[in-house]
Amino acid sequence: MSLPTIIMLFLAGIGGGALSSLVGGAAVITYPALITAGIPPLQATACNFVSNFPGNFLAALSDRKQLPPLDRRFAGMVLASMTGAALGALLLLSTPPRVFMLLVPVLLGFATVLFAFAKPVSDWLRMRAQSKGRDIDFSVTNLKMLLPVSFYGGYFGAGVGVLLLAVLTMATNGDYRSANVTKNLVTSLNTAVASAILVVNGAVIWPQTLTLMIGSIIGSLLGATLARVAPRDIMRVAITVVGALLTGYFAYAYWF
Repeated sequence: MSLPTIIMLFLAGIGGGALSSLVGGAAVITYPALITAGIPPLQATACNFVSNFPGNFLAALSDRKQLPPLDRRFAGMVLASMTGAALGALLLLSTPPRVFMLLVPVLLGFATVLFAFAKPVSDWLRMRAQSKGRDIDFSVTNLKMLLPVSFYGGYFGAGVGVLLLAVLTMATNGDYRSANVTKNLVTSLNTAVASAILVVNGAVIWPQTLTLMIGSIIGSLLGATLARVAPRDIMRVAITVVGALLTGYFAYAYWF
């Protein structure tokens, strides 16, 4: 690698890591950087997974008091996340990603709207269920919510943080900080499993990946620090804007 490429990947890692731990959507920075560095699209997806894992995991540990209790439901959440990601990574290796790429803007657009109105939507759903004499399981360990998102995260991963935040913010009744820490943990589990499968299958190009990874670790820790002190209302607006920008970016990239 040339020195300019090393610098570009390192800075992209910092920016992507900070964005990932705060909101999600690191791929909008890191994926184009890998393509610019000369990595083919499939290998760029693999390199992106591997480079993001340590930063997401450290970001979750840095605010671990906000994580759900370490009980059977937590273990189920871990298992569902890893199973979904493994299935998604295996599909990535065996099928062309075009169909999922076409769906990415739709998923991101839906997730952005869901996140923006997470609290009123979750309140409405709870009231509707209670009026019918039922209760609804809105918790961060709800497997029905996590499994499909983790599957998507293992397959392509672009914008999966926004999708997870949308689901988890509903589960935490609008508590951004708690939802964000759980999002970082689930994302790290997804990327760890997907990364292991991709590494075994020789899809990772290491020099570029390690350069990006170092920057991502630094950026993720910076982002996690900001997430602990950022006002909830400001972060809701910022995440909604980022989600809209990601939707527009991937719509332009994959539809036109």
